[in-house]
Amino acid sequence: MTRKLTALCLLVSFIAMASSGLLMLVVDQPSFTLRLHPVHKLFGLLLVGAAGTHLALNARALRQHLRDGRVLAAGLVLAIVLVATYATAALRPLDDTAARQLDEAAERLEAGPAAR
Repeated sequence: MTRKLTALCLLVSFIAMASSGLLMLVVDQPSFTLRLHPVHKLFGLLLVGAAGTHLALNARALRQHLRDGRVLAAGLVLAIVLVATYATAALRPLDDTAARQLDEAAERLEAGPAAR
């Protein structure tokens, strides 16, 4: 039963994350991104939990896959790209005033119309 629920959670959360992420890329407007942000955050958390469960349930098979040098190399390349992307984002300069305004706007939008 755990495997079935994990697979279902992975499927639904992947669809939610992929569709909301792609929509945010296509509709390149900060207001739209802020509106989709709660969906992206919630299903991102669900995806992380389901992926962790999936990895725990399939750790032995994953170790066997990593014995193949090509698979290990591909995994290392992906890990390097991930770290480089995070480093680029973290080191990118951002105006403190603009960042604060964005944060405040996001808080107001996520709070809903009753809080305005």
